[in-house]
Amino acid sequence: MPADPTPHVPRYLDTTAAVAEFAAAIAGAPALALDTEGASFHRFVDRVYLLQLSTRDETAVIDPLPTGDLAPLKGMVEDPAVEIVFHDADYDLRLLRQDYGWQVRRIFDTRIAAQLLGYRAFGLAALLERHFGLALDKKFQRADWSLRPLSEGMLRYAAQDTMHLLGLRDALHAELVAKGRWGWAQEEFARLEATSWGDEDPAVAYMKLKGARDLTRRGLAVLRELVPWRDGVARDLDRAVFRVVSNEVLLDIAKAMPSSRSELSAIKGMPRGVLESRGDAVLAAVQRGVAVPDADLPRFPKAPRFERDPDFDERAARLRTVRDEVAASLELDPGVLCSRDRLEGIARRQPQSMDELLQTPDLRRWQADLLGERLLAALRSTPSSVSAATSAVGTSTAASAPSARAGRVDDSPYRD
Repeated sequence: MPADPTPHVPRYLDTTAAVAEFAAAIAGAPALALDTEGASFHRFVDRVYLLQLSTRDETAVIDPLPTGDLAPLKGMVEDPAVEIVFHDADYDLRLLRQDYGWQVRRIFDTRIAAQLLGYRAFGLAALLERHFGLALDKKFQRADWSLRPLSEGMLRYAAQDTMHLLGLRDALHAELVAKGRWGWAQEEFARLEATSWGDEDPAVAYMKLKGARDLTRRGLAVLRELVPWRDGVARDLDRAVFRVVSNEVLLDIAKAMPSSRSELSAIKGMPRGVLESRGDAVLAAVQRGVAVPDADLPRFPKAPRFERDPDFDERAARLRTVRDEVAASLELDPGVLCSRDRLEGIARRQPQSMDELLQTPDLRRWQADLLGERLLAALRSTPSSVSAATSAVGTSTAASAPSARAGRVDDSPYRD
């Protein structure tokens, strides 16, 4: 097990002068590890409540509440010559773009790297334990980082998220290069750098709730009233929406359509405080939904309609067979190698060449290089010939397969 670089004592920076001094001291560093702490578990509007930054020699835990917009760090974070190392970058990138307008231009994401190497356990704690024998304290995993003052324990916990990240990056990069997968990672990182996030239309937010499609159209009209009411209360209180009323309770109210406090109180999980202080507002929202004329009841947008294709399922199954057998030979999660949605897109489009295949939305070049010819052959083949072809693939790729990884397959966000 390789040794992690000697940990250093983190510095807590809570003045603009201290941030500017630190930025000047680390100028010229070729790589920085970066992490943020938000408070989406506690607050309605999430933002950066803490920013952790490490070089190979120093770690700073920066409090942006008193220090402002962290302008001294902007040039360095956005410099394409400086590699910014994250673990699971999406959340951090969203907050950095939202709060400061930062556009990170050269990313290394240790979570993506671990997934491309076939790791089944790819949380930061699991990776640091695997590579360096470090056991991270998870005591403050759900802490409210918006509160001040921060305890010494919270600051130590926050510093752990970046202090060892550059060493982990080195270990994973070496594995990627050794297994011929560094090009895969570079393509994934480039896509991550180009990510943009659009604003969600609040008028249709209620349709995004899991379980909303199980409601009648009348129930959906009630839910359309309840969600903006709940979110408005959460906004006023600056509290996470589920801490006001959970989605599950809103769905149950939309199904039951209570007309009295006693009926509302019978809803399992209905918060007593909300019932006592805002019960009338909930019942009024229900009545507004009940009163919607039948002609105006909401409905979900129609899903894309595809021309009836009796052979689609069989083609998609052939493509999954190819994908699954190649994934097994490489000891990769099948969803990492190529998602089900992408395979179904290929099955519908029925490309006849690599150029046509590469027009599949979201298909990566590295995925096409690994699977393309075999997928094209599967589209032209009978089920029996596909089985023979994928068996040959397994034989030819076994020599380059990584060592077995222990853990749960369903941990992958790419899973089918």
